[in-house]
Amino acid sequence: MNTISVCMIVKNEQDILFNCMNSLVKIADEFIVVDTGSTDDTKRVAAHFTDKIYDFKWVNDFSAARNFAFSKASCDYIYTADADEVLDELNQNRFLQLKQMLLPEIDIVQMKYLNMMQTNTAYNSRLEYRPKLFKRLRTFTWVDPIHETVMLEPVIYDSDIEIRHMAVGDHSGRDLELLRTTFMSGKPFSKKLHSMYAKELFMAGRPMDFLNAQPVFEETIAEATRSEHEKKEAACVLARCYRLSNDLNNFFKICLRDMVTSPCAEICVELGEYFFAQNDYDEAAIWFQNAAYETESEVYIRSSGDLPRRRMADCYMQLAGNLERKGATREEIGRYVAEAEKLSNEADIWELPESL
Repeated sequence: MNTISVCMIVKNEQDILFNCMNSLVKIADEFIVVDTGSTDDTKRVAAHFTDKIYDFKWVNDFSAARNFAFSKASCDYIYTADADEVLDELNQNRFLQLKQMLLPEIDIVQMKYLNMMQTNTAYNSRLEYRPKLFKRLRTFTWVDPIHETVMLEPVIYDSDIEIRHMAVGDHSGRDLELLRTTFMSGKPFSKKLHSMYAKELFMAGRPMDFLNAQPVFEETIAEATRSEHEKKEAACVLARCYRLSNDLNNFFKICLRDMVTSPCAEICVELGEYFFAQNDYDEAAIWFQNAAYETESEVYIRSSGDLPRRRMADCYMQLAGNLERKGATREEIGRYVAEAEKLSNEADIWELPESL
């Protein structure tokens, strides 16, 4: 049977670590726990399951800590776990079956990641496949009968194992600062990090977080090597930045550029927010309607979901109030109020897609 090293990096996880490790006891042949500076009883909890507990000085680099943990593993496969993840009994049994049947040519196993948090996460769906199990020592194989070459692409298997991500607290502030400092340090800023930074901003960013990120995404617009998708992500972020700083020249410039290509929901929302702040509720409602029904989101899926519907409802309530102040009939006012209630109900029942 294949053996599995469970590798974890932890810091101040005393309240949740036991449940995570206890849910993996049936699967793990060894636990490797790397502590990056706990000041609570995290290591004492980990000691219930393993004596392979290592200290690692935090250097603002999760990859460095993961690589250190992997270097301590000795089993056939490495399972990477976070302290806020749990496997229920059904999925423990699925994992055990996988452990028994895993073919030697498989390099990576992906598992279904169930995001249990409703807000402040960098995800646009409730479920997504993630690589979680890795072959520790990979065997390279020659392929092709002529002009032979070594097979470089890993063999990946998508399993039916579901991991429950039971996140505690909001790490968005830490993550946004780490993303910003990574860029400022001059380290390579990959497509993945670029996308994650944009998503984190829309899901959890405060106005100052957007303004701090402005140089990052302005550089994206200026770089010839960045893809059209990355430039689109950057435009979404910069529209928010320019609106917040009242830089109207650049705000309308970047919005208009988006309109002449394939308009996205995020830009429509930003235009709606601009006109709402100008008390132009009719115009604001048009842009929120475009976001909700005419366009698709580029970065943050709620930009084409519940958010513009709620803002349209706000527009109609403001318009109803204006009519009331002007002495309009109850019927005229009621039409706007009814439309606002309808939109609010739509927003209430809208949910993140199960998967994308």
